[in-house]
Amino acid sequence: MTASVQNSDLVTGPAPRPCGGTLAIDLGSTTTVVAHQLPGALPYLLPVGPYSLSEPVVVPSLLWLHDAKESRPLIGRQVIDAGLAHGDGPQLQRDFKRQIGAATDRTREQGWPLTPETAGALLLTRLWHSLPDGIRPDRLVLTAPIESYRGYRQWLLDVCSQWEVPSIALVDEPTAAAIGAGLPPGSTVLVVDLGGGTTDLSLVRLQGGEGRAAPIAQLLRFAGRDLSRSRQALRCAQVIGKAGLEIGGRDIDRWIAASLCPDLPPSGPLLDACERLKCTLANQDEALVLWAPAGEAPRELHLTLRQLQTLLEQHGLLAQLDQLLKEVLAAGRKVGVKDGEISAVLPVGGSSRLHAIRGWIQSQFPGIAISDQRPVEAVALGALALTPDVKVKDVLAKGVSLRCWAQREHRHHWHPLFLPGQAWPTQRPLELVLACSRDGQESLELILGEPVDDQRREVVFENGLPVVQQRAAGSAAIDLWSQQPQPLPLTPLGHQGEDRLRLSFSIDTEGQLLLECNDLLTGNRTGPLRLGTVR
Repeated sequence: MTASVQNSDLVTGPAPRPCGGTLAIDLGSTTTVVAHQLPGALPYLLPVGPYSLSEPVVVPSLLWLHDAKESRPLIGRQVIDAGLAHGDGPQLQRDFKRQIGAATDRTREQGWPLTPETAGALLLTRLWHSLPDGIRPDRLVLTAPIESYRGYRQWLLDVCSQWEVPSIALVDEPTAAAIGAGLPPGSTVLVVDLGGGTTDLSLVRLQGGEGRAAPIAQLLRFAGRDLSRSRQALRCAQVIGKAGLEIGGRDIDRWIAASLCPDLPPSGPLLDACERLKCTLANQDEALVLWAPAGEAPRELHLTLRQLQTLLEQHGLLAQLDQLLKEVLAAGRKVGVKDGEISAVLPVGGSSRLHAIRGWIQSQFPGIAISDQRPVEAVALGALALTPDVKVKDVLAKGVSLRCWAQREHRHHWHPLFLPGQAWPTQRPLELVLACSRDGQESLELILGEPVDDQRREVVFENGLPVVQQRAAGSAAIDLWSQQPQPLPLTPLGHQGEDRLRLSFSIDTEGQLLLECNDLLTGNRTGPLRLGTVR
């Protein structure tokens, strides 16, 4: 079930003649990415109508409204081409994603009836109805911020409730970004997100790792059936610490404009020229842009890497990053996460490409991997990777759990293998390592069961009065399978606490739970064994 995208997997040329496949939409605060993939083919960024830029192939998350009735809005690239991207009036809608579900509504305060939810819905709906001819995806996967996952998920469901797509899945953004950048499940990752208007640092722990289920997108609709009310467990990354500030790429553009043209106000065309300078410096040591102020002779705007570095230092951005990092790392230490446990740094957002930002990351985390190959499109590509591209036959209604020995607690517990809502057949196996529970153990029993209820509460009686108690995760009631697999023999005998068998579980096209077993002591392999039918 582990999924990753290799660095060479992205193509941006003309797509083949697709008719189905999986479509990923990552609504971002600054840019929205649309990606498509056919089964067995490479993913590619999909241009959508007149709304997408050409390089990179993304849609700026911008709306410009002619009136409050939302008639004939300009979207994405149209706003930029019209020279309206840097306005401050209420007609320009931007940064609405981070306000979706917020308690306050800035758009209403400005006198417009368009809420952040409505602005986001308008953008997504226009993109969906403007997909190129021939693109009729079988599956749609969407991304959601982890802080507001539940409410954002419901908003997305409402937006796409009328869209004609058989299956809809959802994945949290940190997990998608990490998987899209090629990081393994179970990693502890520092996400450095520099968007157009904000900067955020987040320390997150991905699901998965040794002996744990790898992350996978959560199915919300399958074969036309609504699964949003199913008992699927939400499988999001864990946010350990987060800190941010209201400074982003557009502020850097204004700093550049004030430095190069102190005699002129920061008009839209000037800020566009400064943004081009900034983007060029992501790949070059110096940049030159020709810009013509209204009614004046053209000017040459010249900027070097050193000058940009000085600007960022003068305006305190790097010092602010230092402070944000201290806050995030301190939050991690409070819950027992040491600085050395960070396995990778993941820069996302266009401004994270700047040399000054990458240099700051390298100075703060020497020797730690920096996965900065795809800061803009990593989330969308990871969403595709987390959505199996195999032919899905059905989803589990019950799921299946395995009784395991917990070494730390010295007791048995139920470990979920596949949860309700899991699509099958599975794309990749789920691996577990089992240890022996006693010395001289001759075999390891495999006891399988179906979770009866995913609720974590039960009623007990204390002194004759009913009391509601919380149960630990994984301790939901279990119905044992009527027919259990044969025990797995151990030759030579096992020792208590010794990791002995590596088990790989999968579900085939007939709904059979399959097992392959590897003896870690002898190297002997067994299987695949058919354990029974899952439901």
